[in-house]
Amino acid sequence: WRAAAAADVALAERVEAQLAEPGSLRLIEAIFGNSPYLTHLGEREPKLLAGLVEAGPEPAVAALWQDLAAIRRSAAAGEDPSRPLRLAKRRLALVTAVADIAGAWSLAEVTAALSGFAEQALSAACAFLLTELARQLDVRLKDPEAPETGSGLIVLGMGKLGAGELNYSSDIDLIIFYDPECWPQDCRSDLQNRFVRLARGLVRIMAQRTADGYVFRTDLRLRPDPGSTPPAMSVLAAEIYYETLGQNWERAAMIKAR
Repeated sequence: WRAAAAADVALAERVEAQLAEPGSLRLIEAIFGNSPYLTHLGEREPKLLAGLVEAGPEPAVAALWQDLAAIRRSAAAGEDPSRPLRLAKRRLALVTAVADIAGAWSLAEVTAALSGFAEQALSAACAFLLTELARQLDVRLKDPEAPETGSGLIVLGMGKLGAGELNYSSDIDLIIFYDPECWPQDCRSDLQNRFVRLARGLVRIMAQRTADGYVFRTDLRLRPDPGSTPPAMSVLAAEIYYETLGQNWERAAMIKAR
């Protein structure tokens, strides 16, 4: 951590001051002495960690939500959010872990932060993918600044994501539907394939491992009959399934859907 901060004189002075203060030192030793993962994050984000030790998690998490809003705006304008989301997830992991270890946040606050981040990350990814889809089909979105609005895309968060209970190691369970009626008649014939590719693109953005890590592991297997259905289903096909073949456990799973 010292080495990572050394290039910035002001930051290096802050780090040394924190290491000289007994309360701060106990927190820093807990982080670097027990978790290789948090050690790695602290070395990658030395300024963020210094700010967390000095001022607590609130300023950092407020800045993180602002960053997510900017990522979403860029995604709606056609910029791939994959790398910015991975960097933001890295910062979120450090913020929530330090807040948790220090006792600054309750369990409910930790899971709410992780779940809220997942929701915003999914929104940015969907905005990008819908913008790309509209460009490919030469269709004007109903609201280019909010591509999901009126798009017919339905992404249900299931399980812990749906209930706002994500923890550090959780994957996210999604069910993806689409409504063809929201798209012009002349492009509906290929809409199934388009939304299947969109669903796969969403998994790629969220779950693909790169040099910057991944956002969340993503599972689409809670959809109706996952062994024989595509990763994105039309609303009509889903309604028919749940009304005729749907199992009780599949209906019960919707209790936590959001």
